[in-house]
Amino acid sequence: MVSHQGKILDARIKKSDVPKIYKKVASVYDLWGELTESKARKRCLEVADIRDGESVLEVAVGTGLAFAEILGLNPTGRNEGIDLTEEMLSRAQEKAQRVGAKNYNLNTGDAYNLQYADNSFDVVINNYMFDLLPEDDFSAVLTEFRRVLRPGGRLVMVNMTKPEHWYNSAWEMLYRINPAWVGGCRGVFLGPYLESVGFVDVRREFISQMTFPSEVVYGHNPKH
Repeated sequence: MVSHQGKILDARIKKSDVPKIYKKVASVYDLWGELTESKARKRCLEVADIRDGESVLEVAVGTGLAFAEILGLNPTGRNEGIDLTEEMLSRAQEKAQRVGAKNYNLNTGDAYNLQYADNSFDVVINNYMFDLLPEDDFSAVLTEFRRVLRPGGRLVMVNMTKPEHWYNSAWEMLYRINPAWVGGCRGVFLGPYLESVGFVDVRREFISQMTFPSEVVYGHNPKH
């Protein structure tokens, strides 16, 4: 497992302010996502290895960039998506309708308190959310993810991460000046936290796109 490359900065955006920020950026988020996040999001779905007929949950669907792909990969399975921000969900809904799928639900929801039964999903996907959360909350939210995963289920996540090259550093410099300029995101490391709450076979990949540093982190809920 990759060790920390510097301290994770403090989260400076309150949870209650997240919907306000993302309401403002909803109309331009797809462009941002294409320029800086699309490689990591594509890798996330490759690693998730969704098989048609599975139960899949995406937490923090945003504008539905990954969720629309999930619907195409899982046309006969169960697809659930949640987000805190109505404006982002509305755009995700538009993408889902264009796919033509019927087997999905998109709702407002809170990662801290998932409204699903234990052992409900084969796959949980989460993109660019933990880089907003206080580090003290990482374990509690990951424990909630593990609760809704079936034994052997897969968790795949993408987040802004700490820089590995000098040219990745500008994004955290912007965060230090004004967190809202980068959507409240700062670099994190999730791998050790997955292990600490009981996930196994934990792996991490670093991806840089337009100098923006992302990590793809994944692991399994133990079968026993």
